[in-house]
Amino acid sequence: MRPVFQARVKRGLFTLALGATLLVSLQACVPLMIGGTVASAIVATDRRTLGSQTDDAAIELKATGRASKITGDKGRVAVTSFNRMVLLTGEVADETMKAEVYKQVETIAGIKSIENDLVIAPVSSVGVRSNDALISGKVKAAIIDTQDLYLNAFKVHTDRSVVYLMGRVTEREAKLGAEVARNAASKINKVVLLFEYIDEGEAKKFIPKQEGDKEKSAAADPKSAPTPAANPEPKADANAPAKAAQPKEAPER
Repeated sequence: MRPVFQARVKRGLFTLALGATLLVSLQACVPLMIGGTVASAIVATDRRTLGSQTDDAAIELKATGRASKITGDKGRVAVTSFNRMVLLTGEVADETMKAEVYKQVETIAGIKSIENDLVIAPVSSVGVRSNDALISGKVKAAIIDTQDLYLNAFKVHTDRSVVYLMGRVTEREAKLGAEVARNAASKINKVVLLFEYIDEGEAKKFIPKQEGDKEKSAAADPKSAPTPAANPEPKADANAPAKAAQPKEAPER
């Protein structure tokens, strides 16, 4: 009975962890229950299906667990997944450890591709990782401030001052996003693009309609415009003082 009980506990813990990870990855959906329009815009711009978002959360959780068992305290592996495309970054002790991490992650079901950017180096310090988080924050802020770019179409990850951009974007968005990322912070070593490209027609399907667009459509439709009320004839005020007659110019003879 004890092995069965332990198996149930492990499954329960895994489900709980997956739910927590998914909640964080889908935190943009929270305003949907609070703010209506704003939340709709945030959710609409994520170009992954809900199933893909769930899979990405599960892949990151499983891959991180498998990698940590291999590296122990001799390495650090960060796993980033977007639309089942996986990025591995961090430090490992040697080529053997790097290959073993890749091999174990590759066996996870549903993964489309793996970009193995693990480096053979000592584990980075907390200061280095804090700087990476700061760079990622600046890149995300720059994307938000850029017209025609939507943050949820991208996934930004920074490791050892290298910025990785993932997402489903058009070639125009990729070029603009790369330029924005390069200029977002001064201590960026390079920007690596790991995009899945879509055409402009598909991208337009994810652009949320703004309230201003609805107002313009209503204004353009004459049927939807309200009929102005007729101006009534002004009534004479019996108590008002009589106006003096205005002098007329005499006609010339």
